[in-house]
Amino acid sequence: MAHQENPEFFKGRGAQVNTDNKFLKRKYVLDHIEGLDEPLLENTATQLFEETPKKIVSESNSPDLSHMYSINPYQGCEHGCIYCYARNSHEYYGFSAGLDFERKIIVKRNAPELLEQYFNKKNYKPVSILLSGNTDCYQPIERKLKITRSLLQVFLRYKNPVSIITKNNVILRDLDIISELARLNLIHVNVSITSLNEQLRQKLEPRTVTASGRLGVIQKLSEKGVPVRVMAAPIIPGLNSNEIPDIIKASADRGALGAGFTIVRLNGSIGEIFTDWVHKAFPDRAEKVLNMIRSCHGGNLNDSDFGRRMSGEGQVAQSIHQLFRMACNRFLAGRDMPSHDYTLFVPKGGKQTELF
Repeated sequence: MAHQENPEFFKGRGAQVNTDNKFLKRKYVLDHIEGLDEPLLENTATQLFEETPKKIVSESNSPDLSHMYSINPYQGCEHGCIYCYARNSHEYYGFSAGLDFERKIIVKRNAPELLEQYFNKKNYKPVSILLSGNTDCYQPIERKLKITRSLLQVFLRYKNPVSIITKNNVILRDLDIISELARLNLIHVNVSITSLNEQLRQKLEPRTVTASGRLGVIQKLSEKGVPVRVMAAPIIPGLNSNEIPDIIKASADRGALGAGFTIVRLNGSIGEIFTDWVHKAFPDRAEKVLNMIRSCHGGNLNDSDFGRRMSGEGQVAQSIHQLFRMACNRFLAGRDMPSHDYTLFVPKGGKQTELF
């Protein structure tokens, strides 16, 4: 039987609800004359909000992400990936982790200036910094604002190592800077591919580049000598877990040197957002998918246990780990990502201090 489109499904958006923000005492609702209230939802255009932070580099000291340094030039992400763990952070800005996360994007235009200040600290020693640890640094608005490009120019001028995670082909615009960083062993690029099934991709990640487009990114970067790893992430049992070998093979065929994966976890408001979405997008298998996710996280959708939260445990998780290992051994044998070179760092970005 043909799948019936839900008339209330917001096309082009991942989340279909705006969850309550635990930090806010009030919320907007649609008030009916009968005295009934319902959420006020509109599929409105994307809005930009300016932020001028005082620092831009974040350090994570959690046991499974120890000493990870990252920069997020944007908060919120128009890609609209339904599973995105970064959704919860939007609540700190007074927004919802649901539709607001995809429609209200916070922009940090002073990020390149702050990065220079970070590099110019008196006792700074070069570390690899990740773009982005939270939301995609190459989301659609980057095409216009070019904050990520300016950041890469700073990395190149100071010769400081950098890693990138993205699922957008806007990265190819910056191939001139990226290829120069690669020549100096100063960059790793991680391309995220969640599914090769275009119908599934459109529902999971409605405003992202197609899987074939991302495979094209891997190939073009690899041809320029840029080391690329594919991230088959997140793996959602019952939706894309069977695709692991195909994703790794397709990426290896285009030059990928490594692979990684995580198992989906639905912390905070994401549990409610994902549950609502999966019942609307895949009503025939929604409960099966949710139960398989729970089986990977001690019976819960929400999992904050270090060591387990991203890798999962139990029979379903073990089968995913085994499938991943077999695919890597078959398609990526003998390949490795090159080490970053930390010896090239240029204090003050090569600028001579002015004498008065």
